[in-house]
Amino acid sequence: MAVPSPLLGRPGAVAGSGMDSGVAAHYGEPLPEQRRLERGLAVADLSHRGVVTVTGPDRLSWLNTLSSQLLLGLAPGASGEALFLSVQGRIEHDCRVVDDGTTTWLIVESFEAAPLAAWLDSMRFMLRVEVADASADWSVVGSCAEVPALAGRTAWRDPWPGVNEGGYSYSAGEHPAAGRVWLEYLVPAAELESSVEGLPLAGTMAVEALRIAAWRPRMGAETDDKTIPHELDLLRTAVHLTKGCYKGQETVARVHNLGHPPRRLVFLDLDGSLHTLPEPGSEVRLGEKAVGRVTSSALHHEAGPVALAVIKRNVDPAATLSVVDGDELYAASQQVIVATDAGQVVGRQQGFMRGPR
Repeated sequence: MAVPSPLLGRPGAVAGSGMDSGVAAHYGEPLPEQRRLERGLAVADLSHRGVVTVTGPDRLSWLNTLSSQLLLGLAPGASGEALFLSVQGRIEHDCRVVDDGTTTWLIVESFEAAPLAAWLDSMRFMLRVEVADASADWSVVGSCAEVPALAGRTAWRDPWPGVNEGGYSYSAGEHPAAGRVWLEYLVPAAELESSVEGLPLAGTMAVEALRIAAWRPRMGAETDDKTIPHELDLLRTAVHLTKGCYKGQETVARVHNLGHPPRRLVFLDLDGSLHTLPEPGSEVRLGEKAVGRVTSSALHHEAGPVALAVIKRNVDPAATLSVVDGDELYAASQQVIVATDAGQVVGRQQGFMRGPR
């Protein structure tokens, strides 16, 4: 469990739970906090994030051989996203990557840091790299805009929803999060309180609502032990399709070129008349048939109750679904994130699926 943040002592702070335990879910005004965060007028305490550091002259070439992303020549200050996969191509770690010229920083979910650091350390062999779980020494602060008070700090800039060089989009048309800005600043843990002094704060409820509205998958929420990148549209930001060999690369290439992902991520507009939200894990149904599960849900300040869900690939994208949580039944209108014919690009005509222009 994450060490409780000192910012939980702020007036009105209500502690988060689950993956967001240790920081504030909100500070007494969930929806106003969400609006301020979206407008770049507030920052979010994400000090429960895990932080793994990799140093040494071989760090980028070494990480490049292990991950799904092309990291060779990553410039100081440049950001990326990289996955570490199983041999079967399943997602084991999803890392926010930024290099400052001497250290590569991997920002991950709290539960990932220790096992990721241990696994990376076991893979060093004779290379000139050092790996450390630095989660206790560093905190993360999130924002939808540049924060003048944090200028000069190392910051990760989310590439989502862009399509990186070597990446591929499984979404059709204009992405609802086009132009989105999301930054995660690294600050020494001992300086967390002073670094945000005088800045309005937003809780993780606000962060989650904006993430869901942006169709942005999260490790531990949208993933399970069978998830492959294609199901979550992660080929756009986290996979380089021509970089060369890495663990899981064969599955990535085979599904993309010749097959289809078995499941797909979908955005759900939920019936708001119940004034509640379905819990993650709630069953998604087409008629009486279970076709998937809710992975994240939130109350968005404009869209109302929304959710992300992972469902079977061949579910009719025009169908109205329902979500069942105990005795509650929610009507759910779906917006396609990963299309039903995603994958199998070899020999097909050019369509909505594309790489960067």
